[in-house]
Amino acid sequence: MIDPGLTGRVALVTGGNNPHGIGAATAEALAAQGVAVLIHFFRLSANVPERSTHKTGDPGSPGLEFYLAMQAKSADEVVGRIRDQGGRAESWEANLGDPAVIPELFDRAEQAFGPVDILVNNAADYEADTFLPESSLERGDPALWAGGPIKSTVTAGSHDRHFAVNTRAVALMTAEFAGRHLESERSWGRIINVSADCSRGCPGEVSYRASKYALESYSRSAAAELGPLGITVNVVSPGPVQTGYIAPELERELVADIALRRVGRPQDIADAIVFLASEQAGWVTGQLLVVHGGHRMSLGL
Repeated sequence: MIDPGLTGRVALVTGGNNPHGIGAATAEALAAQGVAVLIHFFRLSANVPERSTHKTGDPGSPGLEFYLAMQAKSADEVVGRIRDQGGRAESWEANLGDPAVIPELFDRAEQAFGPVDILVNNAADYEADTFLPESSLERGDPALWAGGPIKSTVTAGSHDRHFAVNTRAVALMTAEFAGRHLESERSWGRIINVSADCSRGCPGEVSYRASKYALESYSRSAAAELGPLGITVNVVSPGPVQTGYIAPELERELVADIALRRVGRPQDIADAIVFLASEQAGWVTGQLLVVHGGHRMSLGL
């Protein structure tokens, strides 16, 4: 087995409360390598939006109801799993839409384990929205994405909420990480940001995808600026990953467009994040690593 050289490091992972999610899998994968992890989380409402094309009717099986129920949990289950395996983990709930919580996140990590070496920006706000008018939504316009609920036409609120968490918080977390890194005169650091494939644009998810595309731009700028400090900055871009939201009907639709003929597992993304945090990736920075099983590959055929 290759030793990633992470024993004794400290990580801050955002969005880690869903026990079936990417954040949870990442926290567990890092902890298994000897990393102490502070897991950030923010519980979402378990209310199911009215417009959903993939309700399961069974809150115990994958689908929107199940996913929202998982997102409404605290991170206690994930922390417990890590501790049961002998790892070190703590958690803290905070709304990343509030800039004031960001320094406190780092303070809490430092108080629990020491300075943060690895920052994984995984948390995201999501609501499907569209440029089409409300009347078109009521008709069920076929141009809309079929993978989830189309909640509303783009508004100032939907735009600002996505960008506050998915973009601004990432930028502020990066700046906080860099400032503390300089102050403590450290020479090793890793930032891994989680984007989404189709970030260049996706009908029916216009604000979410645009906020992720902006995250990618911030990441490239950060890689250039922070490289001289010994900090690498990279992006993992997942394809469809079963974090609890993919109902069987949707999974059948998705698999037909995935070369490896299965949806992703959270561990698939966590493995990529661990690699980018590892010593083996010490000369990898400013990169976008797409982990999607060959989803929607453009072969030019």
